Amino acid sequence: MIEFVKETLLLLPFLFVTYLVLEAVEAHAGGALEKCLERANTVGPLVGSLAGAIPQCGVSAAAASFYAGGVISVGTLVAVFLSTSDELIPVFISKQVPVALMVKIVAVKVVAAIAVGFSINAILSCLRHIRRRVEVHDLCAHSRCGCREHRGILVPALIHTIEIFVFIAVVSGLIELAMHYFGENCLESLRLNAPVFGELAAGLLGLIPNCAVSVAGAELYCQGAMSAGALMASSFTGSGLGLLVLFRTNRNLGENLAILASVYVVGVALGIATGRLI
Repeated sequence: MIEFVKETLLLLPFLFVTYLVLEAVEAHAGGALEKCLERANTVGPLVGSLAGAIPQCGVSAAAASFYAGGVISVGTLVAVFLSTSDELIPVFISKQVPVALMVKIVAVKVVAAIAVGFSINAILSCLRHIRRRVEVHDLCAHSRCGCREHRGILVPALIHTIEIFVFIAVVSGLIELAMHYFGENCLESLRLNAPVFGELAAGLLGLIPNCAVSVAGAELYCQGAMSAGALMASSFTGSGLGLLVLFRTNRNLGENLAILASVYVVGVALGIATGRLI
């Protein structure tokens, strides 16, 4: 439980910086900052994949908020989600897993995330799919935070940070309690070593927005109770708190469900395809 509190508190700087940027974009709409961000979207999946590989839940949470604010594309968001490693690498380090294996896992995830992210953007571009830009005041209306009553960007950013942080703490706390009482013993009964079925089940586990699931998966793999394919599937779909923040901040439920389905289907397929490489 102490580890959960520490992990949750580490989200605060990520969230605050994220909402500072969003507030700055709205305050200078059409200005240099917004144009710079739009140009950066051309390489978004590359940058997002590399950022997502950092073993911290905050990157995926920040990416979800940026997407809800219209700053990054669908491809960039999915790339971040797929490359997010959450607690996998820290657990492997504590278990003294060979460095070569850890490097291989992260490299496979990043390369796959880059390819998928650019592919999604290209497909949507060919289909002439133009996503409506969501301004920060739409996020305010969704959360009913009342931050528009304040001048400047610091106070609104702080209000958004606290609002999202409390939401994450409550939901993640409930999941943490469930993992504490049911935990690893329940996961061991899912036949995570079985071909295909193991990847399908592990992919679903990865979608649970809590670091404890990532920790349990890494430990099961080290114990031989999870196949390499299942490990990769859960790692690809394990976007940390990103999906939780996405459903809280983005008003378009259809988009959210499409992104969730895409992460799961692609994550499981990549798990099956890359498991033999690990």
